[in-house]
Amino acid sequence: SLSLHRAYLRSPLGLLRLGQLVLGAAFWVTVAAHKYEGAAHFALFAAVLVWLLTLALFGLSLLGRWTLVPWLGSRWLLTNLVHDLALSVGLYAAAAGIMGYKAGRKSYCNLPGYSQHCLYGAYLSASICGGITACLYLFSGLYCLSRRCRDQRDII
Repeated sequence: SLSLHRAYLRSPLGLLRLGQLVLGAAFWVTVAAHKYEGAAHFALFAAVLVWLLTLALFGLSLLGRWTLVPWLGSRWLLTNLVHDLALSVGLYAAAAGIMGYKAGRKSYCNLPGYSQHCLYGAYLSASICGGITACLYLFSGLYCLSRRCRDQRDII
């Protein structure tokens, strides 16, 4: 029977995962809802990839079913640690940097009286969401690392 693992939902890692999912979705929805080109394609790909992997980690952890994942289930804390520090922080930092660079290139259209459609606000919003999301992944990775250093094997 499936039941929610409420202790995980109330743990620091569970709360960080919720924040990562919300801000990550805000990032990629903001980018996808506006015209984007060039390197923004990579930023969108990175954000959606990490978001989907985070959703899978969150779902398996919330249901307490990580033991069903072959090979990784027995190393769930290490899996979360690698996901957060090696993959997510790097990809979100790169995506936030790309969107920040694109916002800087569009800053001229933020002037009063500019009549064309301006993407500055969307790019800046995406950059801020991406930066905060990268920080949340860093915090959750450090949380997993501290648990690992204390010889704890579980995520809670």
